[in-house]
Amino acid sequence: MSLLAVTDLPYVWEKATPEGKAIIVVLVIFSIFAWSVMTSKAVQMRRGKRLNGYFEAEFRTQRHVLDVYDRRMQVPDCPLYVVYQEGCRELDTRLRQDSGEGRKRYVSLKTMEHVKRTLENAVAQQSLKLESGLILLAIAVSGAPFLGLLGTVWGVMSTFSYVAIKGRADLATMAPGVAAALVTTVAGLLVAIPSMFGYNWLVHTLRAMTVELDNFAQELVSRMETEYLKDDDVE
Repeated sequence: MSLLAVTDLPYVWEKATPEGKAIIVVLVIFSIFAWSVMTSKAVQMRRGKRLNGYFEAEFRTQRHVLDVYDRRMQVPDCPLYVVYQEGCRELDTRLRQDSGEGRKRYVSLKTMEHVKRTLENAVAQQSLKLESGLILLAIAVSGAPFLGLLGTVWGVMSTFSYVAIKGRADLATMAPGVAAALVTTVAGLLVAIPSMFGYNWLVHTLRAMTVELDNFAQELVSRMETEYLKDDDVE
């Protein structure tokens, strides 16, 4: 049955209206973009999760919160490390102010508030970076079925116009046009269904990684306060 449907595609394409063909071409372009986004974002998030695990394991083995930062590592594809680096850079800058080349032993509570805001901004930036491109999938999920439906309605309308011109409503007159009209709906669903599954998986993964970033930022602030705030400054 599926083989028959495939072999019928050239005939259906031939019978489709120019408007239906244009809509199918647009849907094919949508599908290419959707699969490209799903593939690239899946690779990005899987790589990010793997690097997060490596970095977190390394971070927990360090005695001092700035030990990894002082090693000047560069792991730009690791969201946790980027958040860590931004927070440590801000803390390091505050520790070196008015102290020559070395670091001060303690910072004020106000300084730690600046570090917290820096970490919050870093978490937000990483979340936006992970989220970039998902709007294309959302458009494919919501827009592709409607484009397919538009092609079907337009094709059926053209078919009935052709029937009216011919003056007879037999199966041989109507079937080719109706079949060509319905293929646009099929094309729209073939774009929307994979995009829907991919979008839901990516959004779930994004939420989990954002929670992980938030938890890490809170843990990092806690360690910074433990090491660089005086006991009487800790609330």
